[in-house]
Amino acid sequence: MNPWVLGGAALAVLIGAVLPLQALVNARLGQETSGALFASFVSFLVGTIMLAVALVAARVRWPTMSVMSDMPGWIWMGGLIGAIYVLSATVLVPRIGAASLICLIVLGQLVGSLLMDHYGVLSDVRPIDTMRVVGAVLVAVGAVLVVRPWAAA
Repeated sequence: MNPWVLGGAALAVLIGAVLPLQALVNARLGQETSGALFASFVSFLVGTIMLAVALVAARVRWPTMSVMSDMPGWIWMGGLIGAIYVLSATVLVPRIGAASLICLIVLGQLVGSLLMDHYGVLSDVRPIDTMRVVGAVLVAVGAVLVVRPWAAA
């Protein structure tokens, strides 16, 4: 197996393992302070500071204002989507739990990714096939078993 694929897979699993901790920490910060919106702001502020330090340390060359202003408006949606995710996770974790939140997010990511791959949204077309649909159905079944919407909270 390609060591880059193996290392990338291990990193993805590690990141996935700590995402619930991010949501739990942010939820606790929200409970201890002014709420989910404030906690989400702090999360992004700390992340922005860390990335700024990394940019300076790596001596990354910034694009010119001309290059940045020529980019299409939708290119900036990544930050908006990230903010919505962090705020939603901060609000939802105390209500549905970390495991349910992550299962449902993974299900949403899978369905969205399959559709974006199928239609070639911002990348090459990778058609949906039977095995990918079966995999998505299995993930959906797993999410339902973890969330257990029929059980009392």
